[in-house]
Amino acid sequence: MAVAEPSVEFLDIGINLTHESYDRDRALVLERAFDAGVNRLILTGATLDSSQASADFAVQHPHKLYATAGIHPHHASQCSPEALDALSCLLARPEVVAAGECGLDYYRMIAPPEQQEAAFRAQIELAISAAKPLFLHCRDAHEDFLRIVKDYGSQLPRAVVHCFTGSVSQVVECLDHGLYIGITGWICDERRGHHLKEVVTKIPTDRLMIETDGPYLLPRDLSPKPRDRRNEPAFLPHIAATIAQARGQTLESLAAQTTGVAASFFGLPTAYE
Repeated sequence: MAVAEPSVEFLDIGINLTHESYDRDRALVLERAFDAGVNRLILTGATLDSSQASADFAVQHPHKLYATAGIHPHHASQCSPEALDALSCLLARPEVVAAGECGLDYYRMIAPPEQQEAAFRAQIELAISAAKPLFLHCRDAHEDFLRIVKDYGSQLPRAVVHCFTGSVSQVVECLDHGLYIGITGWICDERRGHHLKEVVTKIPTDRLMIETDGPYLLPRDLSPKPRDRRNEPAFLPHIAATIAQARGQTLESLAAQTTGVAASFFGLPTAYE
């Protein structure tokens, strides 16, 4: 596992820190993250409840934790007018720095496509109204996803496709439409994520961000692995080292660049306070 020097700062743009798997040791997870140089984290809201919990937890750790507020496409059926009103209130809070996680997921197709699209569009419109960026999800839905993004044209706020796992041609299309790209430990999986080592070479420095998406996506090549197979923010330097090697740059330069891009994207101070 790569261990960063204390002076190297990382920003994890996607961590599901209110997930129940962290209930037993959430404070220790944060302590390990800070010790590893992951000084700022953005907590992902994937349902109304997790969005509320993420915002409430973030406010307890000013300048270190922030949150997003949204409804994941798996939960599109929950995107009622009342839920949208509640998300709008959350987006007015200063610790909530983006709308989402929202988008399309045709891999499991838990919600029908038309329901996913309606929820996606509703949350894009919330982001526009709140003047907040978008934290996006796309899995096995690239064509429909881009069709919706293109419909908003210049109205679309800044938007990052988090946990990007697509192809070179797909990342180029996303970049052509002004989207930012978030890369996770999927790149550390030699079975499913090897192609991402080429994908990351196509992403301009000013569009690349990094994330763990914990507790999911534990880097497959991490050694030693935690017994419970749970991913956590302290493993972000390991993921960053793999990305840096693929891009032919140092870990320190990648950390500085991705932290700066993320801070600017989410409207955070450019330097950790």
